[in-house]
Amino acid sequence: MRVAVLLCVLASVLAVVRLWPQEPILARYPASLALYSANGELLRLTIAADGAYRLPVKLADVSPRFIDAVLLHEDRHFWIHPGVNVWALARGAVRTFVIRDRRLGGSTITMQLARKLYGVDSNRIPGKLLQIARAVQLEAQYSKHDILEAYFNLAPYGGNVQGIGAASLIYFHKRAHDLALPEALALAVVPQNPSRRVPGSNNTLLEAARQLMFAEWRAAHRVTPSDTSMVALPLQAYTGRDLPFRAPHATQALIDVARGAGAEITTTVDLRLQRLLESQLHSYVERQRRFGITNASAMLVDSRDMHVLASVGSANFFDSAIAGQVDGTRAKRSPGSTLKPFIYALAIEQGLVHPMTVLKDTPQAFGAVSPENFDGEFTGPITVQDALIRSRNIPAVYVGMKLNRPSFYDFLKTAGVSRLASTDQYGLAIYLGGAELTMRELVTLYGALANNGELRPLVDRLDVDASAAAARVLTRESTFIVLDMLAHNPRPAQAFMSGAVVDNGPVHWKTGTSTGFRDAWAVGIFDHYVLAVWLGNFDNHPNPALVGVQVAAPLFFQMIDAVRATAPRRGAQRSTDSPQTAGTPNNERDDVDRRAPPSGVRRIEVCADSGDLPNQWCPRRVRTWYLPGVSPIRISTLHRQLMIDTRTGKQACAPFDPLFVRAEVHEFWSSDMLDLFARAGMPRRVPPPLDSRCTNGAAAGAALAAGRDPEITSPLNGVSYVMRDIAAAPIPLRATTEADVGELFWFVDGAFIGRTKRGVTLEWQPNRPGKFFLRVVDDSGRAAGREVRLVSGDT
Repeated sequence: MRVAVLLCVLASVLAVVRLWPQEPILARYPASLALYSANGELLRLTIAADGAYRLPVKLADVSPRFIDAVLLHEDRHFWIHPGVNVWALARGAVRTFVIRDRRLGGSTITMQLARKLYGVDSNRIPGKLLQIARAVQLEAQYSKHDILEAYFNLAPYGGNVQGIGAASLIYFHKRAHDLALPEALALAVVPQNPSRRVPGSNNTLLEAARQLMFAEWRAAHRVTPSDTSMVALPLQAYTGRDLPFRAPHATQALIDVARGAGAEITTTVDLRLQRLLESQLHSYVERQRRFGITNASAMLVDSRDMHVLASVGSANFFDSAIAGQVDGTRAKRSPGSTLKPFIYALAIEQGLVHPMTVLKDTPQAFGAVSPENFDGEFTGPITVQDALIRSRNIPAVYVGMKLNRPSFYDFLKTAGVSRLASTDQYGLAIYLGGAELTMRELVTLYGALANNGELRPLVDRLDVDASAAAARVLTRESTFIVLDMLAHNPRPAQAFMSGAVVDNGPVHWKTGTSTGFRDAWAVGIFDHYVLAVWLGNFDNHPNPALVGVQVAAPLFFQMIDAVRATAPRRGAQRSTDSPQTAGTPNNERDDVDRRAPPSGVRRIEVCADSGDLPNQWCPRRVRTWYLPGVSPIRISTLHRQLMIDTRTGKQACAPFDPLFVRAEVHEFWSSDMLDLFARAGMPRRVPPPLDSRCTNGAAAGAALAAGRDPEITSPLNGVSYVMRDIAAAPIPLRATTEADVGELFWFVDGAFIGRTKRGVTLEWQPNRPGKFFLRVVDDSGRAAGREVRLVSGDT
């Protein structure tokens, strides 16, 4: 009866001990972190905080052959003993102390684990007894599964290598589950003598132990001829010095996020593409060193799921002279003109422009700021598409300032660009690359273009599903049109030519150069990829060679060609109705976009010179995309028919004498455009003036009535002028006009102050501070006005 009670009490105590929550055995040990490519290749293995390579693995993730080999060699009765094998201990004691043969401890796997966990010295009898007690304690607290798993993760494998997870990666570059029989047998015998049986370097002691282990294995398991042949071959093993160190910037970022937590991370890196980009980038920078270019970064992303396939943070991770360990893909840099596609995308959505809208690339003042183009030149009239492709600054600033809600600043903020300053701090610079962003942020923005306006976060590891985080920042229609415009950008080796198409499919791309020549960019979309390239120097010193189209674009296309060469496209689906641009014959298809246009996009024919609907006198017409009910479409007034008096060469007066008049079509360019054409050596014919005998402005065909009002360019709009004294410098009065204007008449608060010829400046000397209303009227009665504010220099 007493024995039964005692057994019940003992069983109850054991049940309480087993069911009482226990800290996992491995929780007390820091762990390494293994990072793999998307294809399962090891990229990097870190050292744990205590200096050991220790990579936890689940028992289910260990090769069954290795488990069987260890149990066969170390503890055949592991699953049935209570932590101590009495027979093995007795046999070991006889061999050690009676026969005095080779020392035999008789320790079970549980006892070996207890020695490791509790630091027991088992070489003496008291220590052995303590080891036995601790083993029994472990068996009471943990399951056999947990004990065996802990043993496999803590067993010594030579030097600072602990556990089968780290050992299999270091010595055989395999995960523990993938060990072949020869490798499993070798690692099974290492813990018995880890200092002398380290794999590698043709270790004869390890080879002898492995062959003995195979003899044991053959006695207990069925062995095939293939197994025998494989074990007979020399063991091919690596050392810790052979551990891979691939994609260092990409893996380091994930390591920093993990913050010492041991785990296995499968990244999205495609090792083949990673090596390809690294090779292309390194060799290109070496060739550019003679121009003072020492560093570069690049990223390749799969636009379908935004997986980062390759990420190269610098030209050489180990080169301290270029701060190689800095990750250029995460550094804030000026993007230059790479953000201009988004300015035009917003403008298309808001009905401000369409691809063939003609803008002015002329000297302009926006408030107190007068931006310039990169080349210091002005091209005059230019379509939106060509302004985007040729990175003209004046049109971009003009369009950017016309944006309503969202503004360009609002767009960048919504799109997740971090650490933005206030909009007032940027001013007009925000349209020209003044808002710094990282390459990762830039690639994310271009990913939105590739995904029909949906912004999706970058994904760096396969166990992350970011599809639910998608947010619409642009419409499908505007992204389609912008991508189509970008596809007309020619490869850098070609002269500028609208409609150029890259072989093997379109490339929708853009370059950028930062102010001060510190950053050169190329970024774009091809096939199902987004690629970005940056060249510069991490010390941020300027270099005139850092021009996007000159140094970044060639590398960009080298990488595209290399990617396509390694994974040839089977032929992208092309649209059969792509837009035509100026200079392209009407009967030709551009065939530049691989996707069908969204339902909200239509094609329309416009006048090539004005971008408006062609009137009957437009000599050259092209087709363009537009948004019905949104895009600004009106009848072109650039080309107008005039009735010319053959006797005077001037515009005839109605009623016309058919014997002395002829019809002529003239272009009505504004005065600033005429000046640009003249400076470029391409003067335009000016419409003849109205015959002085005409009364009441009676001229042919209401051509004058169709003209546009003057546009005041000085004084600046919204600027207060300071008067230091009465003798202060006068304020220049200037205005652009229609080509047919001969004279301008200026008024201040209704009072006439002077007249000038077209294109001539009138100087106005105000005599007091205050607010004035300035008005200009051309000789055809068209007028414009502006409020001018003058403040005293003492206020």
